[in-house]
Amino acid sequence: MSIIQDWPEPIVRVQSLSESNLRAIPNRYVKPLSQRPNINSHNKHNPHTTTTIPIIDLGGLYTDDITLQAKTLDEISKACRESGFFQVVNHGMSTQLMDQAKATWKEFFHLPMELKNMHANSPKTYEGYGSRLGVEKGAILDWSDYYFLHYQPSSLKDYTKWPSLPLHCRDIIEDYCKEMVKLCESLMKILSRNLGLEEDMLQNAFGGKEESGGCLRVNYYPKCPQPELALGLSPHSDPGGLTILLPDEQVAALQVRGSDDAWITVELAPHAFIVNIGDQIQKMLSNSIYKSVEHRVIVNPANERLSLAFFYNPKGDVPIEPLKELETVDSPALYLSTTFDRYRQFIRTQGPRSKCQIEELKSPR
Repeated sequence: MSIIQDWPEPIVRVQSLSESNLRAIPNRYVKPLSQRPNINSHNKHNPHTTTTIPIIDLGGLYTDDITLQAKTLDEISKACRESGFFQVVNHGMSTQLMDQAKATWKEFFHLPMELKNMHANSPKTYEGYGSRLGVEKGAILDWSDYYFLHYQPSSLKDYTKWPSLPLHCRDIIEDYCKEMVKLCESLMKILSRNLGLEEDMLQNAFGGKEESGGCLRVNYYPKCPQPELALGLSPHSDPGGLTILLPDEQVAALQVRGSDDAWITVELAPHAFIVNIGDQIQKMLSNSIYKSVEHRVIVNPANERLSLAFFYNPKGDVPIEPLKELETVDSPALYLSTTFDRYRQFIRTQGPRSKCQIEELKSPR
């Protein structure tokens, strides 16, 4: 696999553009007409149509009430099979740590640019401070900056790639990611059980607890003077296994593609995490019983926004394919075997592209 060493064009920080008080965004951030969010539109595709994706109280799993346990499992199963998105409360992480994590990263993104640029990333690993996904020259870019880092496996964890400021940020990141891994491991057991499998089967298919990947991408969306022309993150389904998102509750901006192809803005519950299924669990393991759904992010003219996305992924070189236990005569394997390393190379080179990659891996009938 070829590894691209550098970006095809000089990097421009979107935050710098936003803070320069420009009235019109540069052309390279203007989306084609068909991809624009139609913020001023009142038709059925109006992105300000809102929905409350299922809010699931995970506390129901840790009670002696068998009926409540079964109800909670059923709610998760239904969300995974129908919408691919749900929110969780009573998830085990303290609200204090959630708030600390957001505050720390907001402080990082408001550091002087020369300090942030000390952590500038490259397409070789994407670790560090970045402003674009994909290396296609001349691509239309998203209105966002980000910071990406690895937490596990231990062979990929490199504290020198983590920010050194603000003070104590590495301790907070460590605590946050540790709790994220616990939540992901619990959810993997639940997803396995709901598929009628042994509870460790999905985790083992990922390469086991020690080798499964855990990484954090903190997305920063600066104010945008022309939000009707741009997107903070283009339509895509997540290439990995599970995503746990800590959103900015002050500004609703995450949109999911509905069953009628309309974009629907997600209403946020206080101190909830948003969980969504990634492509590896949809295609390679559940054989499309669970759904990995397209989503995107809109931007705002008056408010900046920040979110923390924790990705829980298979070990990069483990062959991933539909589990034999889920194949039947009526439902044969829908997708070809691949590895996560090969799969994510698509988004790392071309950027977010709807569900193009998953379609290319469909098994010929």
